[in-house]
Amino acid sequence: MKAIIRKVLAIGAALAMAAVLTTSAVAQGGADLYKTKCASCHGADGTATAIGTKMGAKNFSDPDVAKNTDAAWTDITTNGKNKMPAYKGKLTDDQIKDLIKFVRSLATKK
Repeated sequence: MKAIIRKVLAIGAALAMAAVLTTSAVAQGGADLYKTKCASCHGADGTATAIGTKMGAKNFSDPDVAKNTDAAWTDITTNGKNKMPAYKGKLTDDQIKDLIKFVRSLATKK
């Protein structure tokens, strides 16, 4: 009987930990994702950093960049472009949508 209780408690603990990890990943919004995945090249405010510029990153306020559709930005984020890495399988579709919303907010601040 004690062995069954231990197994049930272990399974319950594992499920609880999985739920916490999933919830924290989902709760990470576009701004947080941007800081961890994008800002090193695209800059905190959407202005390309020196490293980003050397790699071909453009400012999000650049009219040619800002006019991209959400579908175009989703494709670039998902599949990568030039030296930008692909995030397919690394970010969920919802996380990419959150990133696009945040990037749009940077593009319109200038």
